[in-house]
Amino acid sequence: MDTETSGGRPARRHGGTADGEPPAAGAPRTAAAGSAAERTSTFDPPPFAGDLPAFAVQLRRMHGEVGRVIQQYAARQNLHATDVQALAAILDAPEPMTPTRLRAVLGLTSGAVTACVDRLERAGQVRRVREDSDRRVVHLHYAAEARAAARDHFRPLADAVIRSGADFDEHELSVVLRFLTALNDVLAQVPEAPAGR
Repeated sequence: MDTETSGGRPARRHGGTADGEPPAAGAPRTAAAGSAAERTSTFDPPPFAGDLPAFAVQLRRMHGEVGRVIQQYAARQNLHATDVQALAAILDAPEPMTPTRLRAVLGLTSGAVTACVDRLERAGQVRRVREDSDRRVVHLHYAAEARAAARDHFRPLADAVIRSGADFDEHELSVVLRFLTALNDVLAQVPEAPAGR
């Protein structure tokens, strides 16, 4: 079954290159020109059955729209962009967040994380709580009032997910979620560009 891009064009289901160009004349429209083990270059990705340029456009659009809402929240709360990233990391952490783990998630220095947490604590966004069993361990908790304010501000994003998903069944939504999870897992492995480039 063909899918369509945002422009109404049928999306390519097989073949093509990573930059969206069609395969060379006579090239087979099969999965790959070699196994994963044979693809030694980090710039030699596996085949992609979808319309890569269309995916790129929609991901940029989504990034821009979500970023706009985040910037509005940061401005209203007098927060830095890094502060909002820290709050999201604290909210999404599967276990109580510590400054050390926050440093790893955000890729910041110890001093930068300390400054960030200090700002958030002064702003009433987070609370530092010492662990009872080991007083050296500090957990970072999203303050209840600040969390409620964030929930109110970001509610339109949740509503947008609900509205946009209304025409998809449970299986389709599970596939979308699986794709987004896989994408984020791979994006987390992308190395930082060397300084000065």
